[in-house]
Amino acid sequence: MPSLSGFTNPAWFLLLILVAVLVVGYLWTQRRRKRSTMRFSNLELLERVAPSRQGWPKHVPMALLGVALILLTIGLAGPTSEQRIPRNRATVLLTMDVSLSMKAQDVSPSRLRAAKQAAKEFADKLTPGINLGLVSFAGTATVMVMPTTDRPSVKQAIDGLQLSEATATGEGIKASLSAIDSFGRMLGGGQGPPPARIVLMADGGQTIPRELDAPRGAYTQAKAAKQAGVPISTISFGTEHGSIRIQGQRQPVEVDDDAMRRIADLSGGDFYKAASAEQLRQVYDTLQEQIGYEIKRADASKPWFVLGTLAAIVAAGVALLVGQRLP
Repeated sequence: MPSLSGFTNPAWFLLLILVAVLVVGYLWTQRRRKRSTMRFSNLELLERVAPSRQGWPKHVPMALLGVALILLTIGLAGPTSEQRIPRNRATVLLTMDVSLSMKAQDVSPSRLRAAKQAAKEFADKLTPGINLGLVSFAGTATVMVMPTTDRPSVKQAIDGLQLSEATATGEGIKASLSAIDSFGRMLGGGQGPPPARIVLMADGGQTIPRELDAPRGAYTQAKAAKQAGVPISTISFGTEHGSIRIQGQRQPVEVDDDAMRRIADLSGGDFYKAASAEQLRQVYDTLQEQIGYEIKRADASKPWFVLGTLAAIVAAGVALLVGQRLP
């Protein structure tokens, strides 16, 4: 059903007054014609010279023409509707944890390999106009790829991610904010920097520094992201039963859902939980929809013009079929 809301030029509805006048004029003409016929004294002669009565079909062309005029008037009034439109101006920093805990195999084939595959699929599905960057972090953070629309370079960098010791989540956020700021300054222009978001995927708690509220801690950097207007979508990846072997001993590497949820809350973003490769793909699909598209009111007049034109064509065709001229 075409949209019937949010008109940009409602003044065109005044034309409906003229449509109403045409309808009234048509009815008056039909009534007058009927009265003239009744005054014809020789009814037997009238039946021989006048065309046979057509009944209601003779009014169909006028009715269709009226409908066509109404539909075209609605189109002229400029109806709009909410439409899902791809973003072509946004920045996303995919920030991935590559600490040793990511080699845990509670997610098949391993957390890191599953994360790489899901991240590459996310890069492929993300709206082409969005600039995507990559940051990796373990004991330190590294900007692997500055925001770009070149998806192959991002995917190549994802394939090259290597595990390292420790987890400095705050450093990962800080590096992502720095990359976003640098990229925004580089773009320049009168529109200002594009809207940005960090997608933070991690499986465990921060180890450097130990305090999440420290100056370079995750909570502090999440607050900085909030001030910069950059929400963080956090993905807590892994299960409660993950473990890795370090120096011959089995070490548990449980996920820290509470910390990841708090980071999202402090930054104004959303928290997601993924305990399997399939769940991680589903999270990325959800983020791709949220990040890649926006809802805007756009012109929705074309369907009304199409319907109006078709109604007018049908009116002309029916008029020819019933043997009378267009009203």
